[in-house]
Amino acid sequence: MNHQRDQLLRIYHCLLDHFGPRHWWPADTTVEMVIGAILTQNVAWKNVVTAIDQLKPAGLLDIQALAEAPKEQVAILVRSTRYYNQKADRLQAFARLIVEEYGGELENLLSLEAQELRRRLLAIKGIGKETADCIILYGAGQPIFVVDAYTRRVFSRLGFFSEQASYDQMQAFFTERLAPELKLFQEYHAQIDCLGNRLCLAKSPSCALCPLGECCAFAGQALRGEEENAIAMRSEGTQE
Repeated sequence: MNHQRDQLLRIYHCLLDHFGPRHWWPADTTVEMVIGAILTQNVAWKNVVTAIDQLKPAGLLDIQALAEAPKEQVAILVRSTRYYNQKADRLQAFARLIVEEYGGELENLLSLEAQELRRRLLAIKGIGKETADCIILYGAGQPIFVVDAYTRRVFSRLGFFSEQASYDQMQAFFTERLAPELKLFQEYHAQIDCLGNRLCLAKSPSCALCPLGECCAFAGQALRGEEENAIAMRSEGTQE
């Protein structure tokens, strides 16, 4: 396990050197961060930015105002995030929970111990493990390792676990091998997502540009395949 811990730390520093600090999660306030986490489910971040930019001038980056606003207004403002009616419901369910059970103060919820906070978040309709853990890590500032589809793709290609690994299995893999350091967990998640979004794509990954190419079996196979295809094409051209 110590060997894998060292591997994980080398991967982290390699990504950090390549991409630089990601300054993630991008938000002006904790409320904005939490709203962004709920909205980003199944949609690109740029669509969330559009929705945030609509909510902000409407005064709805405020728990009380969000809880009291007409659902139709909220839905229209978050239309860019797909499933906008569902997401309006989720935002308002969250805001009403804060108003009804935590005196309208988000910090009263976020001050709970991590596992109790996670239990409360998961009890809210529409908030799953990834969203809850993002809120805990970036909103509450408590160290919990967030994993997602990018994590599965990158680390299955690196050979650490299978493509069928569950959320809990992936999370436990990192949690058991890395010290629970807030800044490490925050930055590592951001680095993985940057790699998955920019280079380690589901289709047509840019293995030749990947900073982890030398230690990735998937990249090795992909690059060998490209070389073989290039040789074959040159051979065909010579024969003609």
